[in-house]
Amino acid sequence: MTSDVLAPLDLAFWNIESAEHPMHLGALGVFTAHSPTAGAHAADLLAARAAAVPGLRMRIRDAWQPRGLLQPFSFGGAAREPAPDFDPLDHVRLHAPTADFQAMAGRLMERPLERGRPPWEAHVLPGEDGVSFAVLFKFHHALADGLRALTLAAAVLDPMDMPARKPRPEEPARSRLPDVRRLPGLVRGALSDVGRALDIGASVAVSTLGMRSSDALTAESSGTRRTAGVVVDIDDVHVVRKAVGGTVNDVLIAVVAGALRRWLDERGDGSEGVAPRALIPVSKRRPRTAHPQGNRLSGYLIRLPVDDPDPLRRLATVRTAMDRNKDAGPNRGAGAVALLADHVPALGHRLGGPLVGGAARLWFDILVTSVPLPGIALKLGGHQVTEVFPFAPLARGQSLAIAISTYRGRVHYGLVADAKAVPDLDVLAKAVSEEVQSLITACGP
Repeated sequence: MTSDVLAPLDLAFWNIESAEHPMHLGALGVFTAHSPTAGAHAADLLAARAAAVPGLRMRIRDAWQPRGLLQPFSFGGAAREPAPDFDPLDHVRLHAPTADFQAMAGRLMERPLERGRPPWEAHVLPGEDGVSFAVLFKFHHALADGLRALTLAAAVLDPMDMPARKPRPEEPARSRLPDVRRLPGLVRGALSDVGRALDIGASVAVSTLGMRSSDALTAESSGTRRTAGVVVDIDDVHVVRKAVGGTVNDVLIAVVAGALRRWLDERGDGSEGVAPRALIPVSKRRPRTAHPQGNRLSGYLIRLPVDDPDPLRRLATVRTAMDRNKDAGPNRGAGAVALLADHVPALGHRLGGPLVGGAARLWFDILVTSVPLPGIALKLGGHQVTEVFPFAPLARGQSLAIAISTYRGRVHYGLVADAKAVPDLDVLAKAVSEEVQSLITACGP
């Protein structure tokens, strides 16, 4: 294993973190248990297998030296390197039996990962019922995005029968000095980047105008966490999609808009005039190119039509907004702010990280992200996953983030909230299920 310098966006995630605002993502998998000792056996398996996974041995350290004459942006950066004293038992933890996996997951999600060690953890939660257990995986966003985290988690689960990868042709070694024949193209590319940056900046400014958000989504952070999970039958989603058009993702986002409306009205905050800005992350690399490990993310920014009382109009609004974003592409618009990380020197990320971390609420009000999962059954020690809830990092100053995965014919919504700002997260979870039924009813027989 060799070290590699963090990509700019990874470095940004590493530097905006604080003890009260950890930047790790998570996934809670619920397994069937063949015996009351299944959880303990699962913990032993995870520790044994983690020792053989190179990506789980990687820690992050400061890297102050430039990588080369023409790469001064790396000064003040950080790099992944193999941890010399890696012990899987420091990362895999077996807990006492619990009756509420989500309540335990919320408490564990609020704890930052130890930065001096490889930044990941696996928490095994035996169920008090003796017929189930859960595993909460936590990966720092600087170590892995959703695709990479899935790869690392799959490496410690039971082997899966995945299609064989096609070998990629080897790229010729690159010189540290640029080919002079490419300089005109490099100049044009630099000018294009400047134009794109100006376009993104203008779009961000425009996105702050107009309809209001809700104080429930942008309250001051307490550093506490609460999680909840909702399971929706994918066939119900297809009923709506086939009736009105659009994509599955359009329907899933519209469900979030309707659920927020129900939740705000029930808690007394009111939904009138509320149209929060939702950031929809877009991966700029394919699942089969999960290496190198660096995050390559852009995003779409849309206004969720929470204030519209009609469920089908809400869906139509979401569909129109998503189509407009797709036509523009993931490289432009306010949602593409993450791409600007590539043009900030590493030292700028280090010094400006705390300021940027507090600016997320100026850019968007809620994160709604999709996390891909394989279509085949996931198992650990022969015990099958029945549910899997993804959890996104919660930005400073924001109260709620929603991640969505589809697994074995069912959609899983993973909700993460500030526990003090959103003590009624279960009400929002219930509203997600109710909104799906509302859309089905609105579509008619």
